[in-house]
Amino acid sequence: MTAAGRFAPSPSGELHVGNLRTAILAWLFARSTGRRFLMRVEDLDRARAGAEAEQLRDLAAIGVDWDGGVVRQTEREHLYTEAIERLTAAGLTYECFCTRSEIQEAPSAPHAPQGAYPGTCRDLSETDRAAKRAVRPAAVRLRAEVAEATLQDVLHGSFTGVVDDFVLRRNDGVAAYNLAVVVDDAAQGIDQVVRGDDLLPSTPRQAYLATLLDIPVPEYAHVPLVLNADGARLAKRDGAVTLADLAAAGVSVEEVRDALLGSLGLPAGSLESALAAFAPAALPREPWVWPGLGGRGA
Repeated sequence: MTAAGRFAPSPSGELHVGNLRTAILAWLFARSTGRRFLMRVEDLDRARAGAEAEQLRDLAAIGVDWDGGVVRQTEREHLYTEAIERLTAAGLTYECFCTRSEIQEAPSAPHAPQGAYPGTCRDLSETDRAAKRAVRPAAVRLRAEVAEATLQDVLHGSFTGVVDDFVLRRNDGVAAYNLAVVVDDAAQGIDQVVRGDDLLPSTPRQAYLATLLDIPVPEYAHVPLVLNADGARLAKRDGAVTLADLAAAGVSVEEVRDALLGSLGLPAGSLESALAAFAPAALPREPWVWPGLGGRGA
């Protein structure tokens, strides 16, 4: 299968300019290396009716195209089940009955990194598990054999992060993000992952899981986010930050596209013209503050 990059939005609402900037970067990384560029809708939760169509429309409007059809996570549950069954057969999973509040209130395991799951349910007896199943359904956690993992990132270099007994399937039966993203990328032949750098801390978990499933670890590039004037992550509440809101303020799609390309030090006009000048080493490494367009931005 030909190598590929991808963009994988969650259909929870319209994309804002920060999302669109990341999509442009993912497209540039893939196209500049001769990869296919794929579109995946990560709709396991938080899906809003009509959001997927809005997102795909806006991506096309700024010049992002993709190869083949759109893949949706809700159509791929069998792949997640197969992966969990493989891990379970290898003794690498266990049932967890903890609520979020119980995890927050539990003392950390000795020498465990901050924020790591404390292992409360790791060594329960079968009698204890049966008693807890009568009270609430179980999530499935990975029985990790390491405490951290190191990966290479195109923009961040070597990065080491926490690996704990993270959730593979939630107690509502839905596959967790850290499992689904690894399985989906492998199934689609994706060997290049470009996304916001807020996701970098969780990536060692995914890289480690890939090795357990005999999946090649992709090339990662975690790119800076777009922030509002207060230095916070950009959100819809910051005013005109979606294409629809900006259009209502008199700002064209072309103006938005060119502003995003300019923030990356790339020429305006089209994604194709930017592609000719694209060089990962020259990309800004700091977040970009959205200047606001049309008088209604942050």
